[in-house]
Amino acid sequence: MIPNDTALLIIDIINPFDFKHGEILAEHTAKIIDPINSLREYGEAHGLPTIYINDHYELWKADYKQIYKKCHNEVSDGIMTPLQPRDDDYFLIKPKHSAFYGTALNTLLHHLSVKNLIITGIAGNICVLFTANDAYMREFNLMVPKDAIASVSEEDNHYALTMMKNVLKAKIDSTNVIL
Repeated sequence: MIPNDTALLIIDIINPFDFKHGEILAEHTAKIIDPINSLREYGEAHGLPTIYINDHYELWKADYKQIYKKCHNEVSDGIMTPLQPRDDDYFLIKPKHSAFYGTALNTLLHHLSVKNLIITGIAGNICVLFTANDAYMREFNLMVPKDAIASVSEEDNHYALTMMKNVLKAKIDSTNVIL
């Protein structure tokens, strides 16, 4: 059972996938849509906050609709549309890899009395891993559903999960087990 003082983080899911290996990442990301949506539905039913933290794509506005519009294309549509933020969700922009760096995330989590984080999104070996590291250093308890993060390479994704488990003491399980 997930504790009441838990928040769901969804990292960089609004993404154009228009970079080298972007189509491969999009293919891997398509596989995490259902697990993330299961977590969102559970959170909504149990009053847990969902917080999106996303690159700003040079807009520098925490306006997910503008970022969504800029990122929307044929490759991204099937991922972004089913995972777009709901009215009650939080949306923050980040300037670098970690969701904590240069953002109000830490302050928001304390305001919401959050002690546990479920971290999802892309890329598992970069932004998810760096966010998990910063969360661990801020003494949050971590859960990372192994079927709710994606990287360009399966090997890199596995490495990130191993690091989060062994170094950051994250609970690594499938979404079904976490729920």
